[in-house]
Amino acid sequence: MNSDEKEDCECAPPQAESSPAGGPYREYEESEIENQEASRMKRAAAKHLIERYYHQLTEGCGNESCSNSWCASSVGFNRMDNNTAAVKALELYKVNAKLCDPHPSKKGTASAYLESSAHSNSACSNRKMNHKDVHSVRDNFKDVTYLTEEKVYEILDICGEKEDYSPLIRVIGRVFSSAEGLVQSFRRSKPHTKEELKSLQGKDEDKDEDEKEAAACSATAMEEDSPASSSSSRLGEGSSGENDVQKLAPDEVSVDIEAVRRVYERLLSNEKIEAAFLNALVYLSPNVECDLTYHNVYSRDPNYLNLFVIVMENSNLHSPEYLEIALPQFCKAMSKLPLAAQAKLARLWSHYSAEQIRRMVETFQQLITYKVISNEFNSRNLVNDDDAVVAATKCLKIVYYANVLGGDLDVEHNEEEDEEPIPESSELTLQELLGEERRNKKGPRVDPLETELGIRTNDCRRPLIPFEEFVNEPLNEVLEMDKDYTFFKVETENKFSFMTCPFILNAVTKNLGLYYDNRIRMYSERRITVLYSLVQGQQLNPYLRLKVRRDHIIDDALVRLEMIAMENPADLKKQLYVEFEGEQGVDEGGVSKEFFQLVVEEIFNPDIGMFTYDEGTKLFWFNPSSFENEGQYTLIGIVLGLAIYNNCILDVHFPMVVYRKLMGKKGTFRDLADANPVLYQSLKELLEYEGSVEEDMMITFQISQTDLFGNPLMYDLRENGDKIPVTNENRKEFVAQYAEYMLNKSVEKQFKAFRRGFHMVTNESPLKYLFRPEEIELLICGSRNLDFLALEETTEYDGGYNRDSRIIKEFWETLHSFGEEQKRLFLQFTTGTDRAPVGGLGKLKMIIAKNGPDTDRLPTSHTCFNVLLLPEYSSKEKLRERLLKAITYAKGFGML
Repeated sequence: MNSDEKEDCECAPPQAESSPAGGPYREYEESEIENQEASRMKRAAAKHLIERYYHQLTEGCGNESCSNSWCASSVGFNRMDNNTAAVKALELYKVNAKLCDPHPSKKGTASAYLESSAHSNSACSNRKMNHKDVHSVRDNFKDVTYLTEEKVYEILDICGEKEDYSPLIRVIGRVFSSAEGLVQSFRRSKPHTKEELKSLQGKDEDKDEDEKEAAACSATAMEEDSPASSSSSRLGEGSSGENDVQKLAPDEVSVDIEAVRRVYERLLSNEKIEAAFLNALVYLSPNVECDLTYHNVYSRDPNYLNLFVIVMENSNLHSPEYLEIALPQFCKAMSKLPLAAQAKLARLWSHYSAEQIRRMVETFQQLITYKVISNEFNSRNLVNDDDAVVAATKCLKIVYYANVLGGDLDVEHNEEEDEEPIPESSELTLQELLGEERRNKKGPRVDPLETELGIRTNDCRRPLIPFEEFVNEPLNEVLEMDKDYTFFKVETENKFSFMTCPFILNAVTKNLGLYYDNRIRMYSERRITVLYSLVQGQQLNPYLRLKVRRDHIIDDALVRLEMIAMENPADLKKQLYVEFEGEQGVDEGGVSKEFFQLVVEEIFNPDIGMFTYDEGTKLFWFNPSSFENEGQYTLIGIVLGLAIYNNCILDVHFPMVVYRKLMGKKGTFRDLADANPVLYQSLKELLEYEGSVEEDMMITFQISQTDLFGNPLMYDLRENGDKIPVTNENRKEFVAQYAEYMLNKSVEKQFKAFRRGFHMVTNESPLKYLFRPEEIELLICGSRNLDFLALEETTEYDGGYNRDSRIIKEFWETLHSFGEEQKRLFLQFTTGTDRAPVGGLGKLKMIIAKNGPDTDRLPTSHTCFNVLLLPEYSSKEKLRERLLKAITYAKGFGML
């Protein structure tokens, strides 16, 4: 039975049964019926008056000069909460207190009640009205305040018969523009068990009818303004909204999502009905924003979240009609949701399919892109100040974490924190004396939503949709990163920083943010050093100065870094300044680049034995049987950290599991796929083997490895492992233990020392907050894709050369004709590294400058500034010969 038919049945008195006794009995029954009808009408009138008193106490009559002391519009009226207002309304009704006439500005609300009351009275008095007449009166469905799937289809059928959809459009407009109506709509129905039905039935019989009516009066009045009673008796659910929510799981809501989808599918094909959804959203959003900002509505009724779930199921939200007003306003409202509500939405949406997540991502991305393209953002008109872009980004964050939660999660295998904390700077006391606050005392920044959900982005091995789909390139192009970084560090409520939503930024933009952070830290350390010198009278070096011999680069560098790490680790955060003994080069960046490259070449030399090299994968791994002490690995970690800190690219070849471990995740069986593909394939075949593992393979929980000299070493994965056979039942445990040993236990000492050194430099950096493991690899190693056409597009010219100069055209023709190895040599010669920076060669600012007329001299370069000094050779052949000789035999630095 639908709600309309139910109401008709409640209002219409029951038909008197025929009595064999005849007249007197019939007259008596009719008299009883009339008394019941009069009583019902009296209670309906009382209910209506109590509702008017309630609205007078909560909203007022709208007349600013009202003198009624029990009207919210009167001067000096003390505001009361909804529960107090409901009780007071009942008291005012009993003493027949003064009731204000609605002011013209409030007549819409009051007239709705009067109309509802009149309709109720007319329905009750006309007992003999047939079903067809009922529909003719109710065609406008003015009494429909919330929707169900059945109600929508009923109205749709009636409108379809008359070929007039205006009643349905009005109902959609009314319900979808009302937060209260939308919260009540499309509720999931949970059928009662037989025991519950008997219990409810018994309670109904015991209850006095007058008590039920009094309770209904108070509850109905409160419903109009308080979403906290959203599941009240007028919906027939028999419990309060809070009680409903307590029965729901953390990732459940009380709305029937499948029903909402079916309704949208049927209605959105009609353009006029679609316009009703659009207009309703425009009216709904500002009120919702106000409710969430000032009235703390979600904490009173968690069912308030239903309206966001319902609106987000609209598959047309990303269409152009919504982008101008409706969607920006809705995003602003949604961005005001408290943290607990955002977490619940993320958990709910994590159960959606990849396509549904993608649709929501595209909706918010469409709005961000539209706003970015339709406005001219610059340093004076910041994109950070655009409310719609900021709100859409905050909404996108909820979907991002839903994407993480819904993916392949690994929340268990986490690296243990360092037992010893990173040593604090000895300058701490002086910094405090000088008013310099210690940065990030509480450790690296963590997103509040991440904390609320209890997960990290790095816990996700494979999200529902790729992380790259959350990056918005047009936004990255207009973002003023220096300003955004300032907002990120200051953490004010007035200014939004996109660095708090790193998923929307590409690696180039994030790298720029990290660059600003590192530079400001360097300048800070430099300033502190100067102040230290003034206070103590000692001449301290404002730079991290390393003077090394080319032939003893490892000994010189590592000894010096070891001394700094022991005496004052804060010096590692100073700007690096490298000087090669006996060479005149001044380090403006280029000398440091070569220093790092030479150090890496030496450290990863297999002859030293600190790392093993896999010929198949071309990757290095920690040597579990290395003779080097832990300090050597700590120093290697420092070198890696210094490379990031000083914006240098290293030619390092680690498997991805190393970067995952640096970010706090242990290696697992899946990480063997790139770390040790042969072992991974063997273990995978073991897991998939269909025969008897114990009888056919005869392996135990004891494994063997070879040491540095090729001698076998035995290791028990379990106690007495040599006596425990691997069977079909325990093979998963064997594989997990094997991977645990290979990737974690066997290299535990070496890796902990390595990580400690890395954190000595990066512990105060937003590195972990901004970057995922694969982006850390890109940051350290640069891009392997060398696009020299992109380099040609971005190269600038000086000294008389331009893009159309003969020598320049011949130069690019020559360079493009080089092989892969020769191109890498050229890159090494010009920039100090053979890797492309984050974002590719197009991000490299190379300059080709004229270095005199035709000559036999070789081309030279300033690697610090990526400048190639090129004489104007007389022929293309001479240019090729001179250039090849220069890039093949180049080594060392001199002063020109």
